Amino acid sequence: MLVDIITPDAKLFTGEVLSLKLPGTDGSFEILNDHAPIISTLAAGDITVSLDNGQTESFTIHGGVIEMQNNKIIVLAD
Repeated sequence: MLVDIITPDAKLFTGEVLSLKLPGTDGSFEILNDHAPIISTLAAGDITVSLDNGQTESFTIHGGVIEMQNNKIIVLAD
C-alpha cells in the first residue's frame, strides 16, 4: 500500500507499507493491503507504520482524518 502522512507543516512519511495502525476516535484500528475503502477521523495518539523490511516507524499526532481507497492511504494529521 502507498501511504502519505501529511501535516500542515510538512510531509512526515511517503512510501510503501505492509500495515498501518491508527488512533481512531472510536478506538485504534489497523489497515492492511486490500482493505475496504474507508474514511475516518483520528484522535490524538501514535500512527505506526510497518515497512516491507520488517522495521516500524511511529508518528505522534494530535488528531486528523484518514482516507483509503485502492490501496492508497492519505492521512491528514495535526
